[in-house]
Amino acid sequence: MILTINNKKYEYQDNLTLEEIGKDFEGYKICAKVNNRIRELTYKVSKDSTIEFLDLKSGDAMKIYQATLRYLVAMAVKELFKKDDVRFSNSISMSLFAKICSRVITKDEIKKIENKLSEYIEKDVKFERKKYSIEEMKEYYKSLGYLDKIETLKYRTQDVNIYECNGYKNYMYSYMAPSAGYIKEYKFIPYYPGLMIQFPRMEAKGYIPQFVDEPNFLRALANESKWCKITRSENIFDINKKTEDYDELIKFIGMCETRHNHDIEEIGRRIESNIDEIRLISIAGPSSSGKTTFSKKLEIELLSRNIHPMRISLDNYYLPREMCPLDEEGKPDFEHVDALNIQLFNENMMDFLSGKEVRLPIYNFAEKRQYFSEPVKLSNDGVIIIEGIHALNNKLTGMIPKENIFKIYIVPLAQRNIDNHNPISLTDLRLVRRIVRDIQFRNTPALDTLNQWKSVRNGERKWIYPNMESADYIFNSELGYELSVLKKHGMESLSTVPNESDQYIRANLLMKFLKVFKDIPDEYVKNSSLLREFIGGSLFKD
Repeated sequence: MILTINNKKYEYQDNLTLEEIGKDFEGYKICAKVNNRIRELTYKVSKDSTIEFLDLKSGDAMKIYQATLRYLVAMAVKELFKKDDVRFSNSISMSLFAKICSRVITKDEIKKIENKLSEYIEKDVKFERKKYSIEEMKEYYKSLGYLDKIETLKYRTQDVNIYECNGYKNYMYSYMAPSAGYIKEYKFIPYYPGLMIQFPRMEAKGYIPQFVDEPNFLRALANESKWCKITRSENIFDINKKTEDYDELIKFIGMCETRHNHDIEEIGRRIESNIDEIRLISIAGPSSSGKTTFSKKLEIELLSRNIHPMRISLDNYYLPREMCPLDEEGKPDFEHVDALNIQLFNENMMDFLSGKEVRLPIYNFAEKRQYFSEPVKLSNDGVIIIEGIHALNNKLTGMIPKENIFKIYIVPLAQRNIDNHNPISLTDLRLVRRIVRDIQFRNTPALDTLNQWKSVRNGERKWIYPNMESADYIFNSELGYELSVLKKHGMESLSTVPNESDQYIRANLLMKFLKVFKDIPDEYVKNSSLLREFIGGSLFKD
């Protein structure tokens, strides 16, 4: 057979595994793209194919690395502590948090887990993929005490693919490396009541990023974990169960919406208590966080407290195209903070704070021209609300005293899992939101949204995340039931991505993820819900 690898053609005998073929090429690799499909290195190539071996600079490879690492940690915990199980969740500094479900883990126990992992890696223990019936796996999981996995299996109708290693069986909803020896780097950091696990990240070009403590963000994640326990929705099967009981489902939806309202009320109280100082409210967050609906709800909350907001769009402060900084490809970089007229923005804000009238810029994107409004003045009981990618950036508001600014970071923080060993990706949640919104309101198909996502994520990492910890309040925009509503919209849009597209792999993985949710009808979603920003029918229309 003829294989095209790195744009060169090679002749190989049939039915060789990717692992065998990969030995002829230098460099670390953990999986491969074969004819535009992600394949494990154990995959046998039996016909002419185009192959691209992937290292940890690839997001697909990174997910396989992380899944393999989680598998090994879960296996080590079960071998060492028998009756205990481990639960993984999203955490700060692009790491995973792991904890023993029933108790606090000690430093000595963390060291034992690390030693056991080193043993697996040194022995290069192999993983074998096998198919088992649902009943067989229920019995096996029952013997291990993995009751969460038994509950998840209740929503499966077909046999399941399981990875087996030294008699231990588990499934991480992902492809795996062929063996433990492919895990080259990881770091354990004791972090009460469990441990942080760091691993190579695509965002760090395949290296382990420097650990940065983020106490505000961690507090928000901890609050979300508590909320999941209160609403009994820590795993997807918990939410699926609620869809089977109308009263339980309506209560759950109502609790999620009430939580949003309570948090916005809390923000309103904090602003009101310091209204003599606060004049500017800055709202920022990554793509599809729900900034538009949130800012309008906050406006209503402030009006109810006799505080009169003036909403100003940062989009009107863009510099002319020819004055914008250039990106790596030599094109205008409109996501750069210096693409905004920072001097004009600060002058306008200072004039407002000084009680002066201001002629605000209005940028007409169709005509690519800037106009100016009639003079406006901020009332004595007024505040300015700005919302955008750079709203928390000190460079944007450098001339405004810190005590006059209240900063809000908004992001959906789901701390729910498929089961204890498989946390939901926060990035995938936002991506599904964006796919649904783009087709609904921008007539943008899923393929175009997926093509843009890498650039969007690069902008977030560069301009939003570094300023997150400076926020006075982190608003969690996640709604526990939302993926059950978004499912049908997302599946319909993702199914249009062509098989031959470079984005087919990502689309297929997202569809597999959405399939584990049971549907919730749109009509169960209030028209005042933040979720309506993505599915349509919102009271808060631009």
